[in-house]
Amino acid sequence: MADKPILLRSSLFSRLESVLRALASVLIAFLLALAATLPVRALEAIPVPLEAEAIDLTDVVDRYPDFGPGLQVSTAPGADGIVRRIEVNSRNDENTSWAVFALSNPSDEQIDRLIVSPFFRMVGSRFIWPDLGASRIASITPSQGIAPERQASREADVFLITLDPGAVVTYVAELRTPELSQVRLWQPDIYKETINAYTLYRGIVLGISGLLALFLTILFVVKGTVMFPATAMLAWSVLAYLCIDFGFLTRVLRLVPGEDQLYRASAEVALTASLIVFLYAYLNLNRWHIRYSHLALSTLIMVLGLLGVAVWDPSVAAGISRISLGVIGLFGFIVIAVLALQGYERAIMLVPTWVLLLCWMVGAGMTVNGSLTNDIVQPALAGGLVLIVLLIGFTVMQHAFAGGAIAQGLISDVERRALALTGAGDIIWDWDVDRDRISTGHEVEDLLGVKRGLLEGPARDWLDVLHPQDRDRFRATLDAVVDQRRGRVSQSFRLRSDDGHFRWFQLRARPIIGSDGEVIRCVGTLLDITDQKVAEERLLHDAVHDNLTGLPNRELYMDRVDAAISRARAEGAGRPSIIIVDLDRFRQVNESIGLSAGDSILLTVARRIGRQLKPQDSVARLGGDTFAILLLSEQAADRIATFADNVRKALRSPVSFGDREVFLTVSVGVAIYEEGQAKPDDLVSDAEIAMNHAKRLGGDRVEIFRPTLRSASVGVSELETDLKKALETDGITVSYQPIIRLEDRSIAGFEVLARWNHPTRGAISPSEFIPVAEQSGLINDLGLFVLERGARQLAEWQRKYRMPAPLFVSVNISSRQLLRQDLINDVKAVLSRAQLMPGTLKLELTESVVMSNPEYSAKVLERLRELGAGLALDDFGTGYSSLSYLQRFRFDTIKVDQSFVRPNGRSARPVILRSIVALGHDLGMQVIAEGAESESDALELFQLGCEYAQGFLFGQPMMPEEATKLLQAEATLESA
Repeated sequence: MADKPILLRSSLFSRLESVLRALASVLIAFLLALAATLPVRALEAIPVPLEAEAIDLTDVVDRYPDFGPGLQVSTAPGADGIVRRIEVNSRNDENTSWAVFALSNPSDEQIDRLIVSPFFRMVGSRFIWPDLGASRIASITPSQGIAPERQASREADVFLITLDPGAVVTYVAELRTPELSQVRLWQPDIYKETINAYTLYRGIVLGISGLLALFLTILFVVKGTVMFPATAMLAWSVLAYLCIDFGFLTRVLRLVPGEDQLYRASAEVALTASLIVFLYAYLNLNRWHIRYSHLALSTLIMVLGLLGVAVWDPSVAAGISRISLGVIGLFGFIVIAVLALQGYERAIMLVPTWVLLLCWMVGAGMTVNGSLTNDIVQPALAGGLVLIVLLIGFTVMQHAFAGGAIAQGLISDVERRALALTGAGDIIWDWDVDRDRISTGHEVEDLLGVKRGLLEGPARDWLDVLHPQDRDRFRATLDAVVDQRRGRVSQSFRLRSDDGHFRWFQLRARPIIGSDGEVIRCVGTLLDITDQKVAEERLLHDAVHDNLTGLPNRELYMDRVDAAISRARAEGAGRPSIIIVDLDRFRQVNESIGLSAGDSILLTVARRIGRQLKPQDSVARLGGDTFAILLLSEQAADRIATFADNVRKALRSPVSFGDREVFLTVSVGVAIYEEGQAKPDDLVSDAEIAMNHAKRLGGDRVEIFRPTLRSASVGVSELETDLKKALETDGITVSYQPIIRLEDRSIAGFEVLARWNHPTRGAISPSEFIPVAEQSGLINDLGLFVLERGARQLAEWQRKYRMPAPLFVSVNISSRQLLRQDLINDVKAVLSRAQLMPGTLKLELTESVVMSNPEYSAKVLERLRELGAGLALDDFGTGYSSLSYLQRFRFDTIKVDQSFVRPNGRSARPVILRSIVALGHDLGMQVIAEGAESESDALELFQLGCEYAQGFLFGQPMMPEEATKLLQAEATLESA
């Protein structure tokens, strides 16, 4: 019987538990259904480019003020297009505000960024119930990846985030306040530099404001009229306001973000009150009417009463204070204008400053209500406030010294010198010769960090802290002054500081002769010139060293080569060898990965070369991507060649940048000193000739100088000189190779080709002089010459001959021309002068030229299309053949390389040719085939659907007169 109640109770609890579980299940299902019905706005991810220094996310952040203790949102679509949901719960289970945004990393590199939300911004802080600052973001939760890490900062909520390549991440921020004034995404280094710049600016402004307040206070002590304490009160109020606005007070009092609202409101109230006191005291309003005094006193009491309101609600007090400041500024201007019209001098002198104050108030008002949103507005307003107080201080100073001793010129010459010395800030150096005691005050001891009194005593005590190299000179100088009893002391020496470092000082003094004709004192100034000496040493170092790598430059290197040659000539042993190392295609590396990466490559090359050297060897950077080695450790020719080859192999190792590798090759030239070579320039020149020969042979090789190479080098140099003269004297001509329309065998256009008939060497092949033009930079002038001649001739043909379809010409564009900033302007000028039909001037570019810098090329090509130039992709199929880039660059013509046109006995050739033609047509491009040399070639191309062809079958490159006759004959056939 005793067990029966227990069984009943157990059964009752089991039923109750089942009911509760059922109710919980129903409640969970209801909540899930409710969450599913909530409207969810599609979240769009903001791309984060690598080069973007800062991105403003304020307007793209979705806010959920007072939403609740948890938030469930849909994420931005990922790279796979799938939208997921993320749920975040508040840490304190309260009614919390939330913010949601999404970021994407479109690059293939992992990037780090800082999410920054400032505690206080004057921009948009409002007049009524202004936002006085607080910590905004409690935490940030990502939808994937590494959780953002909060960074230490007393000015903003700063979180470090990491975005993986191609990732799309949605971030849910738990807010401490419903308001979120600004959210920005910064590069960490740029944000640090910006904060440092603002810190420096704030320090300067605070320093000026503090000195101004202190000076006006001292002025009040010297001149005890009522306007000076009023001015000093205004200056101190401004200083207090800046200390709070710049976060200085927060650091001193170790305030938590948001706890400075009372201080900020109090500072704004104090600024308003001090402006009332200054206006009343400076204008001396009690002398005009008692009602001014009553009005000023009542207004001051009302404003000071806002300090009590600030304790209750700082936002209300700050809002009333801001409105009061504007009213007082406007009312003060009216009073000043009335008194100025009455001829009151003080009011007249205050008019410009008060007008500037009104402008400042207008700017501050526009900033507070959000009309001015620039980042520099708030610092500019702080600086402007200090400027206004400074102008007020200058105005007050005129009254301080009016009629005083300075104005009357009663200062003696000795007092003037003393004032000048005090203003210069130099240290007084006084040596009492009779007592043998030197006095400098405590400034030098403070600079050196040594104990007080160490430098106050006999001159011999200075020898202990002087640099060993300066002791004898210092002693001799003082002895000479005493012995000669005339002259001046002007000497630089070093004094040892407490940490063991030395500081430079400049001593300028002169002896004072007593009645007995002996030197009784030596008095002068001591100036710290450490910074000047460091700058001089730095300049001396930079004069003979490379700024990037720190290696010796050409001047120092040539001096070392000269010394090595002199030593070899004098001792007959230890002959030097010169090794010149030049990177192959380094310009293309710079253009593809950027200048900063190129600098890193140069640093890597310098380190790798340095590891191959022995102590007696040295390396220098001659300029650009050229390095020079002075080899003394190896004397045998075979050992020197082996060393040079080891350097070449060491530099072949790839250089890593993140997830990509850059492979380098170098051209190495070696010159070994022989008896009779007296000039170092000749030896270095021989090594450079050998290096250039290695580069002409394709690079990635070592060449030992031979006398026969000098004549070859001279030949290339002469060819470059002759090419330059030919461009200046119209020695370059252009030829035109016909491009035939296969459908009716009519002339569709011409390809413009450069030809050079040398006065002594005869016709020079383009394959010989084009590389010379590329290396010397003359390719830009040559390309512009061909472009102008071709456009001019085409314009003439289009005016004379009416063809069934507009006649066109094609002009080749090199990589140097494409990457040149003036190409767009040159093409625009040529088109405007020639007045051609749109698209008939076709610019031919190879795939390798375009792919050398795809991003830049895409922009340039788009601009050229907008100008009306046609675009043709030359030698298609021999380069990258990237379909994505082919679609992106939007060429209107592709030219099939002749290797696909000429029969080669391979069965795959017609298939590839048919695919290229079909691909061009599918992309909306016309196809021109090169190298058609037989009727079977032309027939095959026509059957495959190729529109145009060119080759020796239809005509070789011809002069303009011959091309004109060809067009004239075809025009006659058309008319017939």
